[in-house]
Amino acid sequence: MIPRKAASTNFRTPASFAQARIWLDERIRFDPDKPQVAIYNMPFVYRLQPGHTLSIKQLHQALHLTVNNNSSLHTSLHFDTEMNLLMQRVITDEDKNNKNNMFLIIETTYETDEQLNEILHDQKRNPQLFNLAQGLVFRCHVIYYKQISSNHLLSHKDLLIFNFHHALFDFPSMNIFLHDLNQAYTTGQLLYDDNTNLRYLD
Repeated sequence: MIPRKAASTNFRTPASFAQARIWLDERIRFDPDKPQVAIYNMPFVYRLQPGHTLSIKQLHQALHLTVNNNSSLHTSLHFDTEMNLLMQRVITDEDKNNKNNMFLIIETTYETDEQLNEILHDQKRNPQLFNLAQGLVFRCHVIYYKQISSNHLLSHKDLLIFNFHHALFDFPSMNIFLHDLNQAYTTGQLLYDDNTNLRYLD
């Protein structure tokens, strides 16, 4: 683990054994230049209960707070040929020139179950969704029923997909992510907790 202050510097450290295993496995199984199907995408699908709505504007703000607060969600992996090691580094706003693109938010529509299933399948199997070298390891996909909402609200027929790359995220981490996202969405702020922060720099 690294202290919070190290996340804001050009700090690099060797990747963990688990990260190296996943990174290497992807390259052994597939041609990196022509990957066929992803095996380490981790999509989580959510739909609102009838009668409830969700503000897309608040969601955007909450996601930015949550991602910024959890360094594993903006950590890059790259192989250092001189050291012959897989290295990891926390990507900061300065690295991205303050463009707030440490993760992606995609909006699409569907009308039929077949179209929806195609979107869900793509989220699970598309190998082009993430870029570990750039630290793009998380994306949010907003799926509207028939048309994108003009009032920027999600309803019960719309869906949300939070998708992560397994090299920087695991199933137990989802509880922390949802806790932080809920706090950021409802309060507009997120307090840093060193005991629950998602970090893979260890």
